[in-house]
Amino acid sequence: MYNDLPQKLLRELLKNSKRSDRELAELLKVSQPTITRTRHKLEKSDMIQDYTITPDFRKMGFELLAITFIKMKPETRLREMTKKVKAYTEKYPNAIFVGRGEGLGMNSVIISFHHNFTDYTRKWNQIRLDWKDYISDIKSFIVSCETGVIKRLSLTCLKDVPLKKK
Repeated sequence: MYNDLPQKLLRELLKNSKRSDRELAELLKVSQPTITRTRHKLEKSDMIQDYTITPDFRKMGFELLAITFIKMKPETRLREMTKKVKAYTEKYPNAIFVGRGEGLGMNSVIISFHHNFTDYTRKWNQIRLDWKDYISDIKSFIVSCETGVIKRLSLTCLKDVPLKKK
């Protein structure tokens, strides 16, 4: 039970992060101090970074979700660029995820929200200009927040994924 407790607590917090430690302890059949200690450990280890909401992005004024794949030039040392990229992306709070990866012939991805197509185009033209020495290709997949959403973006669905066996 105690080995699975952090995972079970995370899943319960994904369902409803407003519940008290006392409620969670009762639900998970452990003591309230055990829940409090486990929650603090999860926060300290960055498993829980923010207690947040998942809004309706369309109602926030965003028309587009863009998933943009980037291919950095072969001579670009990705690990050495991490700090520079991180500092640069801080200027774009609409970018909700930036990461390195592999697939489709690309090695980086950015997920971002945009108020409209003009906003999207302006930002990507600026990025192309600022990073022209490092980027060899950019491709985007754009989703309309109005008509293209079949299942809303939310992390709460992760609560239903089976626990990983150790």
